[in-house]
Amino acid sequence: MAAFAPAAPPPASADDEIVYESMPCIRIYKNRVERYFGSEFVAASTDAATGVASRDVTISPNVSARLYLPRLDAADGEEKQKKKLPVFVYYHGGGFCLGSAFNPTFHAYFNSFAALANVLVVSVEYRLAPEHPVPAAYADAWEALAWVVSHATGSGEDPWLAGHADFSRLYLGGESAGSNIAHHTAMRAGAESLGGAEIRGLVMIHPYFLGSGKVPSDDLDPAARESLGSLWRVMCPATSGEDDPLINPLVDGAPALDGLACGRVLVCIGEGDVLRDRGRAYYDRLRASGWRGEAEIWQAPDKGHTFHLLEPCCDEAVAQDKVISEFLNR
Repeated sequence: MAAFAPAAPPPASADDEIVYESMPCIRIYKNRVERYFGSEFVAASTDAATGVASRDVTISPNVSARLYLPRLDAADGEEKQKKKLPVFVYYHGGGFCLGSAFNPTFHAYFNSFAALANVLVVSVEYRLAPEHPVPAAYADAWEALAWVVSHATGSGEDPWLAGHADFSRLYLGGESAGSNIAHHTAMRAGAESLGGAEIRGLVMIHPYFLGSGKVPSDDLDPAARESLGSLWRVMCPATSGEDDPLINPLVDGAPALDGLACGRVLVCIGEGDVLRDRGRAYYDRLRASGWRGEAEIWQAPDKGHTFHLLEPCCDEAVAQDKVISEFLNR
C-alpha cells in the first residue's frame, strides 16, 4: 500500500497575523478584531431596585450616550421635582478598544451610583480603536461634552439635561482609559471655549498613563505592564511611544498641567494596581504645577485595576463610590 503524507496546512494569510491579544477579552489581527468581552448590550430601563431611569441618545453619527436620572418622586413634592442635580459626564475604560456605555457592567454600576450620589450621569459611547485609532476617542469625548453643555441655558433637545442639570456642578470622569480621555478633554477645555459653561471637577479612577521611566508599581505585574505598553502602540499607531503626551501627560513637552480646566480633581488608585504609581505621580505633579485647584487622592488597600467593576459590592468598592459621591456633592 502506498504511503500518503498528511496534507499540508493552507498558507497563513495576513488576516491571521495576530497584532495584539489579551485573552479572554480581545484578539487583534492585522485586518480584523475579535472582541469577547464588553460589547454585550442591555436596554435602557427604569431600575426596579433604585428607581433610576435611563435612556439612550444619539449625539452624532459617531457618538451616543446613556443618561441616568435618579428617582424624582412626585410624592416628595414640587421642590424636589425641580431640584437641579450635578452632571457627571463619564467616559468608560477598556484600553480604548473594549467596553460600551450600553453593556451590563456599566449599566448596573450607574444604576447604583446615580442613586447613591444623586447625580445625572451621561455615560458616553465613543468609537473604539483599532478600527478608529486614538485620537478618535478624544474627538468623540469633546463632541459629547459640547452636546451636554449646549443645554446649559435651560434649552436643548434633551429634557433631562434641560430640566434637571445644574451646570454649575459639571464634572468629568472615567476609569482607566476613560480617565485618560477625561484628562485630555479637560485640558482641551482649558484651551477652547465650552460655550460659557465651566467644568467644576475631574474624577480620575485608576488612570491609564504610561512612561518610559520605571515606577515601583511596574513590578507588581511585569507581564501586565508590558502588555499595557504594547496595547498603547496598537491603539495609537502614530504614537512616538510611551512618552507620547497622549499617554504620558507628565513628560517634558506635554501641555502644562496648570492649564487643566477645572477647580477640583479626585484621583482614585488601587494599592495592587500596576498603574498605581502613574496615578499617584499625576496627582503629585498636578499639585506642583502651579494649577490653582484642589487635588485629592484616595487609595483602595490591596485592590487591583478597576476592581470596583469586578467586585462592585466589596467593602473597598463601596468606600470608593462613597468618596466619589462626596466629591461630586461637596
